[in-house]
Amino acid sequence: MHIHIFTLFPQMFQGPFQHSIVDRAKNAGLVEIHIHDIREYAHDRHHVSDDAQFGGGSGMVMKPEPIFEGVESVLADLTQLEMARTRVILTSPQGRLLNQNLVKELSQQLHLVLICGHYGGVDERIKQHLITDEISIGDYVLSGGEPAAIVVTDAVVRLLPGAVGSVASVQGDSITSGLLQHPIYTRPARFRQWEIPEILLSGNHLEIERWRRQRSLERTFRCRPEMLGKVRLTSEELLYLKTLGYKGNP
Repeated sequence: MHIHIFTLFPQMFQGPFQHSIVDRAKNAGLVEIHIHDIREYAHDRHHVSDDAQFGGGSGMVMKPEPIFEGVESVLADLTQLEMARTRVILTSPQGRLLNQNLVKELSQQLHLVLICGHYGGVDERIKQHLITDEISIGDYVLSGGEPAAIVVTDAVVRLLPGAVGSVASVQGDSITSGLLQHPIYTRPARFRQWEIPEILLSGNHLEIERWRRQRSLERTFRCRPEMLGKVRLTSEELLYLKTLGYKGNP
């Protein structure tokens, strides 16, 4: 996979992609991450990339010319087949909310182009005629799209085959399974006055999995009950949830 990030602040990406899973995926040749300075595509003497908005109003607006030129210079090198598996994404609080299903969808692409919004936003013609997707990482406003681009990249890269050592680790993640993750423990079995649940020391893997599933159900019900409506539950699991107060239908 190739990920191209267009930003006014390329220095913000110097650290996040040089560690952990993303760095290992880069070194293994699973992903190439290219950081592009939008100002390099502005051809005036001062490399101006933003301007006041027409009609008045506060906040500067990112100009269309350098963004179009930068993104199109990347797209121009792609074949028709590659273009069919390419997404051009604007990070924006107005976009589709990022979730694990969308992350899976993006991980199937060959090329991702991420445009980091900034200031008061981007010229509307970028939204109308250049991007394929507008994505938000949550219902809040950041100072710019750079942190959102880091989040999208990290979430996508870890789903690339070979990026994480164990496929089971990815499949068992919170959200990926449809439920929040069950409690997890490691050594020592007793820390201060707190001991791990005895079932985890039993060696009975069938009962351990049953315990984990119930804890996932309980945690999801307590913290994110809306998720339960999207999960296929057995009659036993529904009965267990009802003992906790769950009012959902089969």
